[in-house]
Amino acid sequence: DLGLKVIVVVNKTDRPDARNKEVVDEVLELLLDLDASDEQLDSPVIFCSGRNGVASYSPEVMGEDFRPLFDKILDHIPCPEGDPDGDLQLLVSSIDYNDYVGRIAVGRIERGTIKQNQEVTVCDYNSSEKPFKSKVVSLYTFEGMEKVPVTEASIGDIVCISGIEGITIGQTICAVNNPEPLPFVKISEPTVEMTFSVNDSPFAGKEGKFVTSRQIRERLHKELLKDVSLRVTDSENSDAFNVAGRGEMHLSILIETMRREGYELSVSTPRVLFKEIDGVKCEPIERLLIDVPDNCVGSVMEKMGVRKAELVHMQPVGSRTRIEFLIPSRGLFGYRSEFMTDTKGEGVLNTVFDSYRPYMGEIPTRTVGSLVAFESGTAMAYGLFNAQERGTLFIDAGVPVYEGMVVGVSPKAGDINVNVCNKKHLTNTRASGSDDALRLIPYKRMSLEESLEFINDYELVEVPPKNIRIRKKILNNELRAKDEAKRRKQG
Repeated sequence: DLGLKVIVVVNKTDRPDARNKEVVDEVLELLLDLDASDEQLDSPVIFCSGRNGVASYSPEVMGEDFRPLFDKILDHIPCPEGDPDGDLQLLVSSIDYNDYVGRIAVGRIERGTIKQNQEVTVCDYNSSEKPFKSKVVSLYTFEGMEKVPVTEASIGDIVCISGIEGITIGQTICAVNNPEPLPFVKISEPTVEMTFSVNDSPFAGKEGKFVTSRQIRERLHKELLKDVSLRVTDSENSDAFNVAGRGEMHLSILIETMRREGYELSVSTPRVLFKEIDGVKCEPIERLLIDVPDNCVGSVMEKMGVRKAELVHMQPVGSRTRIEFLIPSRGLFGYRSEFMTDTKGEGVLNTVFDSYRPYMGEIPTRTVGSLVAFESGTAMAYGLFNAQERGTLFIDAGVPVYEGMVVGVSPKAGDINVNVCNKKHLTNTRASGSDDALRLIPYKRMSLEESLEFINDYELVEVPPKNIRIRKKILNNELRAKDEAKRRKQG
């Protein structure tokens, strides 16, 4: 739509199974589907190997460096258009944060020139709030991955600016005498919420460096300074916080980042944020784009029907089929892992927020149960051998466990308590074949995303820096059984 010039770059051309010509044809088909112009369809093609740092004009010839790509960018991509002597206009497209200078606005200069210590006006195209004045304290440009301080930058430069308090994505930095905001797609509101809480399991504090509610609170509020689509609110429990974002993936990236930084916490199952519009309960709807082999269409359509998805468009593309749905956000919970299993890893799934619509009714939740550790100790091969007959295990022999920890999944509904710490008692009695080595079925190692998709409302994901675990909210077997009986009685 913008009429931008295109350079097609095909990467990983050094691999033995590279499909260079097929990929170029697929890109051309994509451009045709997007109603590209004749000039865009005739775009130059560069073949690269990013790992080896080489590029060439032909897949048969291995280049020596990236010079062909850089030369083509200089020849084919036009210089920035605009008036370098006009009034300043810079759209903020990203936000960074530094403990010393605070928020850092990142954006490209669309018009004019910006200088260090310059007085500017900040305005927003999508907001009725009055523009406010501020000052550019520090100014940086990029050289490679490094920020380099400069005193002046002009049209086309991507710059970093500090000193403007409260700056956020989508705002425009303008000249003081001409506040002219640039149009920007409004950032969508959070649609999914999780509860981040202090880890209170028996293994709490053994791996994490930051484990207290104060440390978790400070880290979440620091994230708010550079993630404008995140929301953090206090919960009824002083050791827990409600964190809202734009989907499971958004929040799982934050959790993984905190885990790698040494934070230790527990996370609840994701839940959607409903809205009341004109007195009607509404829920977030996602636009789901799926690309699968033809033989997988049936299983995808079946799962989508159960999850209240509405078919929008279906198009065959060679031996594959591209399908578009509108689906409630809660209908996607736990589906990604099912999708990869159903398509044997060959499917591609992408989602984007579409709108809020009236509540579409109940969606069936998880139909399988959990294998729950009966006692604390170390998992033994003998105990795991007996437990694996009940379902698929998540742990191996020698792994420490505690009462209430989820050690596997049962194919049947309802939880099963298993004693994975059980040892084989030694006796003087021997029978033929009784001392054969126990054969354990390989266990399933659960990633963070898989764990978040697996848990239900009565389970938590324990996220320390090293070993991710799934646990019951109520660890004690007797108390958990009483709670389940109470829920069944209440219906």
